[in-house]
Amino acid sequence: MAELNFKQELTSVFGQPVAENPTQAMIEAAYRHHNLDWRYLTIEVAPEDLPAAVQGMRAMNFRGGNLTIPHKVAVIPLLDGLSEAASLMGAVNCIVRNGDKLIGENTDGKGFVESLRGVTDPSGKRIVILGAGGAARAIAVELALAGASHFTIVNRSASRGESLVELLNTKVRELADVHAEFVKWEGDYDIPEETDVVINATSIGLFPDVDARIALNTTTLTSNMIVADVIPNPPETRLVRDARQAGCHVLDGLGMLVNQGVIGFKLWTGVDPDPSVMRKALEDVFGA
Repeated sequence: MAELNFKQELTSVFGQPVAENPTQAMIEAAYRHHNLDWRYLTIEVAPEDLPAAVQGMRAMNFRGGNLTIPHKVAVIPLLDGLSEAASLMGAVNCIVRNGDKLIGENTDGKGFVESLRGVTDPSGKRIVILGAGGAARAIAVELALAGASHFTIVNRSASRGESLVELLNTKVRELADVHAEFVKWEGDYDIPEETDVVINATSIGLFPDVDARIALNTTTLTSNMIVADVIPNPPETRLVRDARQAGCHVLDGLGMLVNQGVIGFKLWTGVDPDPSVMRKALEDVFGA
């Protein structure tokens, strides 16, 4: 008779707000598919409670987890170390247990690059990124390392936007041939006509504010551009609809979510998950 074991291995996501985050649906579908007795918990954590939440991960022997808004930067001093990518970006979206240590990783940018590679090679591309938070930093760094040549960072906060531009033009430039510039976001932004890829890395349009409009002059979108939205819920944001209407090739947030989830799953479990199982779970949730 097999030894009885009622203990499940635990993973999670911490965020606020977090109720609209669909990661649990795809990760637990993959756990079931691969016969792993693991759980993925969606946990609301206020900023002031993040230190206690990370201490709880330690105490309860969580195998890892994800961070979403607003914890991707604040979690760094609470961890025992960072991967090279997370250190470079200054943002963590994935925690991996290594023995008794919690190590910060960043899979956001890698997940995005995988999605983009499905439609084009990032090498030499001119990129416009709307936003300059944790997701924008991760995506910009990984795209630069993948060969993208020029970045325009558009953000309302000059300090955050200029910080990301400085990162690209200094530390990242030591590793890749890249140039970045900052544009302060005031009024509707006009996409430069030579742009190859436009990325919404803000939370504008995230459920429940699904009809929120990004301050963007959509008449400057052209059919030779790729438009990507990092928001997974809903997959069809207003930007996605506008970009399709303009004839752009569109990447919705589900692709990035699945790809970064595949990386995290492997880091936690050592198992290569089936991405089609994860994508289907999300499509079932959203009726896509």
